[in-house]
Amino acid sequence: MKRAIVIVIDSMGIGALPDAEEFNDDMSVNTLCNIANAQNGLKVPNLEKLGLGNIKDIKGVKKTNVPAADYGILNMKSKGKDTTTGHWELMGIILDNPFKTYQKFDEKIIDKFISETNCKGILGNYPASGTKIIEELNDIHQKTKFPIIYTSADSVFQIALDIDLIPQETLYQWCIIARKILNDYNAGISRVIARPYRVIDGKPARIGSLRHDYSIKPPKDTVLNILEKNNKKVLGIGKIYDIFSGSGISEKISTKGNTDGLNQTLTAIKNSNCDLIFTNLVDTDMLYGHRRDSLGYKIAIEEIDSYIPYFINAMSEDDILIITADHGCDPTYKGSDHTRECVPYLMFKKNYIGKSIGIKDSFVYVSEIIKKHLL
Repeated sequence: MKRAIVIVIDSMGIGALPDAEEFNDDMSVNTLCNIANAQNGLKVPNLEKLGLGNIKDIKGVKKTNVPAADYGILNMKSKGKDTTTGHWELMGIILDNPFKTYQKFDEKIIDKFISETNCKGILGNYPASGTKIIEELNDIHQKTKFPIIYTSADSVFQIALDIDLIPQETLYQWCIIARKILNDYNAGISRVIARPYRVIDGKPARIGSLRHDYSIKPPKDTVLNILEKNNKKVLGIGKIYDIFSGSGISEKISTKGNTDGLNQTLTAIKNSNCDLIFTNLVDTDMLYGHRRDSLGYKIAIEEIDSYIPYFINAMSEDDILIITADHGCDPTYKGSDHTRECVPYLMFKKNYIGKSIGIKDSFVYVSEIIKKHLL
């Protein structure tokens, strides 16, 4: 049985795209290289063996004359720098028109949300860091029980609640209602995100393991759907199911963070009969990229590196392992938003000497490799 294992290290970009300035970035953004420079190098011996250091000059990562994987760079062709756009393009969809972003959601949308949820009112309705807006509005949230609604530079409609005050099931139901309203109004919002939190020692703290994304469905078939139509099974690990709104996903496993995601991926490689194992490792983006924590990001990359030998040992001769990313989120850059970057590509299989694939003009290259391998 041939299988493909695809691991997306969320936001691990490797350099500005030529149009970065159109997305409010500059040509200095480079998530992976700038982290290495800021933290006196990366210690990733297993990624080094695959050929990561052959892609670009990365402090602490050596080049190798005998790479164990194909290596190169994938440029993003779609107009965007968000999770959904990146993952969709990896699976074969190029978006000509970016998802919409907002400084404030229209009153008709908010009024409809209040009416259909019977929540009586809302707080926020502006772009903000999730941790900051929850700290700012928690006191009034406790008094009113109104949901905190906010957005960002990404195409998101985020709803935060203290789930000791209002049940998490209510939060999820309100997100489903918001998703339908946004669709009905053609708002062009990529994701509605449930942001549950609790007050711990007097301070509000988000609960990442209970986060849930409600994405718009892909506008056409991805390689996931093509595999499904050919009686192949796809296992989504992490937030993959949410990103594709379940389309083309046969089985799903939610995770509590990167370590859990890595362990779930290893278990799947050992035991799963799914043809495609598709994992998103979100902590690099959510915990470290957006919060501009280059040390935390470095440690997360090094943890991922430590699992690679275990993945390889669990793979069969006919399996392939692809490691890539979906966009950038350079923790050394200003602000707290994603950055418009190309991404690294590594493709490993046993008893194989890798080669350079150069620079591909689209993430779609990954979907083409998957189809070639599995169909």
